[in-house]
Amino acid sequence: MPPETAQRPVDLPPRFLDLAGGRFAYLAAGAEDGPLVVCLHGFPDHAESFAPLLARLADAGYRAVAPWMRGYAPSTLDGPYHGEQLADDALAIARALAGGRRFALVGHDWGALAVWSACARAPADLACAVTMAVPHPVATARHLTRHASQLRKSWYVFFFQLPLAPERALTRRDFALVDRLWRDWSPGFALEDGARHRLHACLAASLPAPIDYYRAVPRQLIALRSAGGRIATPVLHLHGADDGCIESAAAAHQSRFMKGPFASQIIAGAGHFLQLERPDEVATRTLGWLRDHHPCPP
Repeated sequence: MPPETAQRPVDLPPRFLDLAGGRFAYLAAGAEDGPLVVCLHGFPDHAESFAPLLARLADAGYRAVAPWMRGYAPSTLDGPYHGEQLADDALAIARALAGGRRFALVGHDWGALAVWSACARAPADLACAVTMAVPHPVATARHLTRHASQLRKSWYVFFFQLPLAPERALTRRDFALVDRLWRDWSPGFALEDGARHRLHACLAASLPAPIDYYRAVPRQLIALRSAGGRIATPVLHLHGADDGCIESAAAAHQSRFMKGPFASQIIAGAGHFLQLERPDEVATRTLGWLRDHHPCPP
């Protein structure tokens, strides 16, 4: 694996932030007075996957942080885990660290869903956002219901609705199912052993919360039906061309949900975990968007 993709913890041990919604651990890089960018991870993943991007953002002058999401140790494990709560967590973390200034959010997978919701709930606070791997949730839901190939790829969402069995399956044979999901979703990419073991340890300390995210999906679908209005926050969406979790075709036709600046870009040769597979390209595209909408002061 090329050195640039190796997962390296940033500013360990984790820092902690006590909020009304619970205690959150986060990694941090960059000068504390730099414009804030908060990066939110998904499943099966944790804050370390943003280490390469944090380093590149810090080098460009930003204050970059990546929290462990609610339900992922060492952050609070308490629910609920529906999209509105995840958005409120992201906004609370960012407001606590931004010092009254506007901030940017970057989200991957479940973190992207949190970002989409945050854009709808607090557009005045957000300078801009970047979503990765999960398009606008209505576009994602439409693609899921209209394409059998995506339904097959999403088998785990339905499996995770069951009681107890998903937790047992996930931990069996040293998290072999987690390793399988990474292989299927990012073909040809593999975490280095140290990063893989740290991810397994995080999940072991966190279950059943990461599965409970999926059990909250029915509520999220109900919320989608009542969601109104278009998103004013400038949003850049990045999607791996070879994503084995959510097909890149799901990213088409998102502009109908936007009234602010929007761009959707496909990254060739990348799968689901594109921030690790193509860290330089993801950072270049992210920084380009930030410089347009959330620039560092001269």
